[in-house]
Amino acid sequence: MSYLKFDKSQLINLEYSLNKEVIRSNRAGSYACTTIIVCNTRKYHGSLVVPVENFDGEQHVLLSTLDVSIIQNGQDFNLGIHKYQGDLYIPKGHKYVRDFEINSIPKLVYRVGGVVLTRESILVEKEEQILIKYTFVEADKTVKLRFTPFLAFRNIHSLSKVNMHANTKVKRIKNGVKSRLYDGYPYLNMQFSKTCEFIQMPDWYYNIEYLEEQKRGYDFKEDLFVPGYFEMSAKKGESIIFSASTREANPEALKRKFSLEHGKRVSKDNFRNCLINAAEQFFNKKGKKVEIIAGFPWFGSWGRDTFISLPGLSLSLGNTKLCKEVIDSMVAKLKNGLFPNMDNEDPAYNTVDASLWFFWALQQYTKAIHSDVSIWTQYNKAIKEILNAYRKGTMFGIKMDANGLMYAGEPGRALTWMDAVVNGKPVTQRKGYPVEINALWYNAVVFSLDLAKQAGDNSFISKWKNLPPLIKDSFIKTFWDEKKGYLADVVDGDFKDWSLRPNQIIALSVDNSPVDDEIYEKVLRVVDCELLTPRGLRTLSPKNEHYIGVYEGNQEKRDSAYHQGTVWPWLIEHFCRAYIKKYKSSGVPFLKKIVADFEPVVNEHGLGTISEIYDGDPPHHPRGAISQAWSVAALLNVLKLIDDYSEEN
Repeated sequence: MSYLKFDKSQLINLEYSLNKEVIRSNRAGSYACTTIIVCNTRKYHGSLVVPVENFDGEQHVLLSTLDVSIIQNGQDFNLGIHKYQGDLYIPKGHKYVRDFEINSIPKLVYRVGGVVLTRESILVEKEEQILIKYTFVEADKTVKLRFTPFLAFRNIHSLSKVNMHANTKVKRIKNGVKSRLYDGYPYLNMQFSKTCEFIQMPDWYYNIEYLEEQKRGYDFKEDLFVPGYFEMSAKKGESIIFSASTREANPEALKRKFSLEHGKRVSKDNFRNCLINAAEQFFNKKGKKVEIIAGFPWFGSWGRDTFISLPGLSLSLGNTKLCKEVIDSMVAKLKNGLFPNMDNEDPAYNTVDASLWFFWALQQYTKAIHSDVSIWTQYNKAIKEILNAYRKGTMFGIKMDANGLMYAGEPGRALTWMDAVVNGKPVTQRKGYPVEINALWYNAVVFSLDLAKQAGDNSFISKWKNLPPLIKDSFIKTFWDEKKGYLADVVDGDFKDWSLRPNQIIALSVDNSPVDDEIYEKVLRVVDCELLTPRGLRTLSPKNEHYIGVYEGNQEKRDSAYHQGTVWPWLIEHFCRAYIKKYKSSGVPFLKKIVADFEPVVNEHGLGTISEIYDGDPPHHPRGAISQAWSVAALLNVLKLIDDYSEEN
């Protein structure tokens, strides 16, 4: 019995099934993503989505989907499903769905009369290839099958439209054909494990709609190209493997390859294993470089997200080697003491916190390998570059003031993680002294001094040893208010923003906290009372007049709500770190309850994983990307905290 459970009676209910999505990456830039009934509801959905270096290095949808039809007694039972204008779904393949399960791989069960057909899919690891296995569990006689591929050949952020430039011709290859709609793309090789007939009938399917894009206020209609269809016959007990790949496959080896890939998969038989499986998807290896994809299906590599999620995705699973590979890959991108925010062909270095989260991630790695000296030997150059740049001043007004605190910001820029912009204006600019930035700054300086002391770097110690007391004293004077009982979110001159936000919890969670016990307890209590939810921490107290409890609507409305009440799961890790530091083993039951509250989400949105965000208002609907790196990492680290602090250990 699968740990992930679905209501069989509801699978044909589109409101139920279209809200549940499956994502799989190959850890080399490609992914496959769709809903559980294989009806694409996003422009980001596709059976084979691959990076195309010839253009922009971003992902491109080659194969949108593959429809399969069962031909019986002259009748065509098409198991596919596409949405058209007016909530019209043609064909209505979902009405034949009888079951869905996802243990190690997704398995869909169809019934058409006396025929029972299963569909299982695997994205091959580190190859640009999807394998789909169709098995006839029941069939009274030999059945005829028809497979119809829908091609897109476009960037994941755009949509395909009918045009005269598409190359509608195909080339015959063994047990299939290959197609390339536009120059510069790789060929899409579509093959089967058994001999088939391909009937060439090139045609465009107009105005296929993507429901989720429509909800989000984006263009949502696409034209997809169908080059023709494949036909073959099969009988009870027979399995057929379909392969779509950027390289021609050996049809005779497809069944064995499917079995080998299946054997590599982590069974999703409990909550932890679901998270482990999800964690593996975010790593993207390019030669010797390893990066973390911030979220699926539309994020790329982000510096801030990388360092925040890295310990949970690697160290919580005991993989110190992978953690170091990511750190080394990121250090190579360091510039003027800053790491790139969005890392693409033209990387943006507009973030104040990525470099400070680097220290936090390195700190967790240091504890995992138990070697301060080796860390200083390998990374003191990067450490000194960042600290000196922040102390003297670098881009975007980032500079340490005479009081030891870190100032950041310039007009029109949002440099912290709360970086949503609406109509060219930051929603939460936070220019000045942001509270978590200065907590991370204090932690970074103290951590660096500890490393330098172990390594005997007296020159560095002499230069930095007087700074921690100054930062700590200024931090308390600047951010704390005894009457309010919590820390200001940001301070700029005489202005103090007393909006109750979760950023202050990081001042408690870091290894070297700048606050004393009395402040610590009061901050923990107010965050617990006003910001904690079963899905993470709200970004703004519901008592605030600017609080927005539901994240929905067009881009402007969603960005306005992004950090104004929306719940972020990644913050739960820092609440739990702060809580367990205070209560030690006696806090374990509370952390276990937090994890238990999270368990249902792996059945809700992205199956077996954690979404990017949730509504601030109950019942806290999942929103945003269906699988987010720092969300998954947070829960894995909370589980590790439970293990580390359990009285049983």
